[in-house]
Amino acid sequence: MKTFLAGHRGMVGSAIHRQMLAAGTPAEQILTRPHAELDLTDQAAVRTFFREETPDQVILAAAKVGGIHANNTYPAGFIYENLMMEANVIHHAYEAGVRRLLFLGSSCIYPKMAPQPMAEDALLTGTLEPTNEPYAIAKIAGIKLCESYNRQYGVDYRSVMPTNLYGPGDNFHPSNSHVLPALMRRFHEAAREGAEEVVIWGSGTPRREFLHVDDMARASLFVLGLDRETYAANTDPMLSHINVGTGTDISIADLAGMVAGVTGFQGRIVCDRSKPDGTPRKLMDVSRLAQMGWQAQIALEAGIRETYDWYLENAADLRG
Repeated sequence: MKTFLAGHRGMVGSAIHRQMLAAGTPAEQILTRPHAELDLTDQAAVRTFFREETPDQVILAAAKVGGIHANNTYPAGFIYENLMMEANVIHHAYEAGVRRLLFLGSSCIYPKMAPQPMAEDALLTGTLEPTNEPYAIAKIAGIKLCESYNRQYGVDYRSVMPTNLYGPGDNFHPSNSHVLPALMRRFHEAAREGAEEVVIWGSGTPRREFLHVDDMARASLFVLGLDRETYAANTDPMLSHINVGTGTDISIADLAGMVAGVTGFQGRIVCDRSKPDGTPRKLMDVSRLAQMGWQAQIALEAGIRETYDWYLENAADLRG
């Protein structure tokens, strides 16, 4: 079976690629294209690729991603690029006869004040978090594209919504990264320089859930590999996305303390309350995936230690 893995160089895509190879998938059966060879926002290029390569299934892990600062600074880029990639890949996959596709979304699709933990049916029940609304709308559109093609054409296009991800291959840019890698870099540099304090954004009270990218890769392949009857029995055809997470969360202040311990920082942690907190809490209801037979395996502190080891080995080559 020939699989097109879109976004194979990103954190999630590279983890899925590693998992596929480890599971015995022959390398020649995994189609990959770097951005320089295939721009997924280019409709003509995507159409040509699918007509020439005719993959059997698709994993759409490609996306433009970033933290609060990046989402606030580049909203047009986040909504445009993600919409174009999703529309082009999903539509031309269908045109090329692809019957099974997996779309990777984000937990930011849920309303800012959604009941906790957030179940799949919370989608479109309230106002989104303003700081990442353009990105969230693009991801909601990806879910609805999959649902609409399923309804109209009878294909099997599935969506998984991961919680906050971290791990090897993450973006550690000081301003454009997500919260955990941003904290890791900040505390690492503070420990190295002997700084007396580290300032973190917001009040420290928001709670977040974190999933190691290797767990996300395993969950993605698990959902993609489910037979159609098992998958259908656990999903609503009109609401066909599935949450992926650990089912546990931690405050940003406690997370900062954990990262400080891993990096060896011994100074003060100061909260800058002039900076935005974002959503008060984001915890996923993962009961649907648990009923299917999957749960996360990597504990948060162990995953942070592993990620920090990777960061130390690769810091010289990281952008920013």
